Parts: sequence; structure tokens; C-alpha cells
Amino acid sequence: MKQKKIPMRSCVVTREKLPKKELIRVVRTPEGNIIIDESGKSNGRGAYLKRDLEVIKKAQKSKILNRTLEVEVPDEIFAELENMIK
Repeated sequence: MKQKKIPMRSCVVTREKLPKKELIRVVRTPEGNIIIDESGKSNGRGAYLKRDLEVIKKAQKSKILNRTLEVEVPDEIFAELENMIK
């Protein structure tokens, strides 16, 4: 039987290539809202983050999500990401 291909994505902070399931997707919707996409299928520009508190804190400090999504990411999103990991 043929093995199913595992989709790989890059974390925007660490630049590591990991299976899509091991990452969290943050999306800027076409309306300009920022959401955490748990299904991995929402419309909009997405950025992937590794499921690690250190990575979330580094992303917030370096404002890398702001550059990747081309919009200001509110602190509530980072708080929600930290709660998801804990």
C-alpha cells in the first residue's frame, strides 16, 4: 500500500521544516483580522509557528508575525497561543 505524503511547513521563527500537524497556523483573513487557524484550512495569508513557548515569545519580541502577515498582530493572539501550548 502506498504511504500518504506528510505535508511539511517551515516555522517563521526557527526556519525548521516540520510536519504541518506539529505547527500552529496564524492567519490574516481577507478582511484583515488575525485568527489562530486550528483546522489549517482558513482563507488568508498564513504563518506557521512551532508549538513551543520559547518560539512564541521570540515571535512576539522580534515582531516577525507582523512582517510575515503584513499587519499589526495584537497581544491577545500571543496570549491565546501561549494558552494553547500550556
